[in-house]
Amino acid sequence: MKLYSYFRSSSAYRVRIACNLKNLPYDYAAIHLSRNGGEQYSDSFLEVNPQQTVPVLQDDGLALSQSLAIIEYLDERYRDRPLLPDSIEGRARVRALSQYIACEIHPLNNLRVLKFLIGPMGLSDEKKLSWIRHWLETGLTALERELAAGEGSFCYRDTPTMADCCLVPQLYNARRFGVDVARFPRLQAIDERCQLIEAFHAAHPDRQPDSE
Repeated sequence: MKLYSYFRSSSAYRVRIACNLKNLPYDYAAIHLSRNGGEQYSDSFLEVNPQQTVPVLQDDGLALSQSLAIIEYLDERYRDRPLLPDSIEGRARVRALSQYIACEIHPLNNLRVLKFLIGPMGLSDEKKLSWIRHWLETGLTALERELAAGEGSFCYRDTPTMADCCLVPQLYNARRFGVDVARFPRLQAIDERCQLIEAFHAAHPDRQPDSE
């Protein structure tokens, strides 16, 4: 198994957590998203992934992109330590939480979006940071409300799921950009529990081979 990753990519971070939780070893292939204009735009990586994004997982002849699709593939192919619940209701709940983070919060702060804001759109760094914080705080506020009643120790009950694989990287990004995550006590408590698990700790950006 081979994972094309960038240490700071939220999407790749999700997949690293999932692989670790399922105890699936992989070869790490670093793709630097900023160096030399972005290694994801190179001809060699274009052959790996026409979307020119990370992560990409190669496994048994399959090359798969998009983090949530990768995690669900891993969960279906390697059944030990499931990341989605057994019940149809539980799976729907975990998917909804995961997609809210990956499809609603994250894209507005994606590197490609930020480059466009400060490039063609001409935003200053100060306004770019204001954009980032606004959408992170808006998204996390809604997620805090969603989980405020509590469904257990993690996003869904008492076992880490795909939703936790998404939440932890998103809070890492929020801290990077100066968002006070203490404003979201339920999310912060889940994150703290996750950090006690080696699978999450080992996936942290600072512990990756390409960490700067």
